[in-house]
Amino acid sequence: MPQGKPRVVPDDGLTTRQRRNRPLVIVHTGVGKGKSTAAFGLALRAWNQNWPVGVFQFVKSAKWRVGEERALRVLGDSGEGGSVTWHKMGEGWSWVQRGIESSEEAAREGWAQVKRDLRAETYRLYVLDEFAYPMHWGWVDTDEVVSVLRDRPGTQHVVITGRNAPEKLVGAADLVTDMSKVKHPMDAGQKGQKGIEW
Repeated sequence: MPQGKPRVVPDDGLTTRQRRNRPLVIVHTGVGKGKSTAAFGLALRAWNQNWPVGVFQFVKSAKWRVGEERALRVLGDSGEGGSVTWHKMGEGWSWVQRGIESSEEAAREGWAQVKRDLRAETYRLYVLDEFAYPMHWGWVDTDEVVSVLRDRPGTQHVVITGRNAPEKLVGAADLVTDMSKVKHPMDAGQKGQKGIEW
């Protein structure tokens, strides 16, 4: 197992073990492909550690069937690893704003459910897929999100995906990855395909 060595050891009064096990807020943002894919990779790791995983899929249509959902549901039901619960709140694709009022209401209710689950310490890993969009669009208050995540109890990790993650969220997060695009088949007119996009 690789032994990562931090460049700085803060004078925070924590032991090495306490610091290592500190719960993280993780943000995957940027215009490149792979934000949700990376978050679902974390969910697989969490499942393997027997952690309960809660996936909250914002914005994308509840009718959309993604491969990660099927795989994680099967794993969660397998009796091995952790449990997996999948919540869908979206009314349409993130880059096509259809049914704005119902999407906004669904996003707000989704965030209310996340807050309830954080208070109850329901999951060890929360995947808030496409949650950067409701904050960017002003549907969910970024200051409230930052405050709730900062004050969450226990050892709950939270990963948030989506383009245009607000600066306040980026500043408050422990780990931020900006997925940049170098090249994509869609630039050459190729539509998304099975096994790659879903």
